[in-house]
Amino acid sequence: MSKDSVQDGLVVSMDYKLTVDGEVLDSSDDAGPLQFLVGYGNIIPGLEKEMMGMKIGDSKDVVVAPEDGYGEFDDEAFMDVPRADFPADIEIEEGAELHITADDGSHQMAFVESFDDTTVHLDFNHPLAGAELHFSVKVVALREPTAEELDHGHAHEEGHDHE
Repeated sequence: MSKDSVQDGLVVSMDYKLTVDGEVLDSSDDAGPLQFLVGYGNIIPGLEKEMMGMKIGDSKDVVVAPEDGYGEFDDEAFMDVPRADFPADIEIEEGAELHITADDGSHQMAFVESFDDTTVHLDFNHPLAGAELHFSVKVVALREPTAEELDHGHAHEEGHDHE
């Protein structure tokens, strides 16, 4: 198997720009190329699938439908939680991102939709749920992963210290 194109088990470095509804929401311009380990769920499935087979220097515009991105918006993914269930030192404000531990020990991300003195209304949808994602991507490097990266299931940035 040739290692000169995007495929499972390789680390890809890519420049990217994400646009939703004509607004640029994210890009690699400031932080430099994004690295990810192909086949390990490190990026949204619709984008990873469209990048398969690309070679270093290849550019592509990709449109990812909600079901292949962050999912459809779920009108049922809301919950009212008593304000008293939150630690007193946590400042609650609309739009705040909270990391919630469910009763089964799983972790979920939620956003404060609204609140009053007694109740906090949480939204468990990803902020981009239901959005059509427009990516401009360019493959800038491909490499074999290290044993540690394979063990951890994600790429490590150069100089990144994992314990």
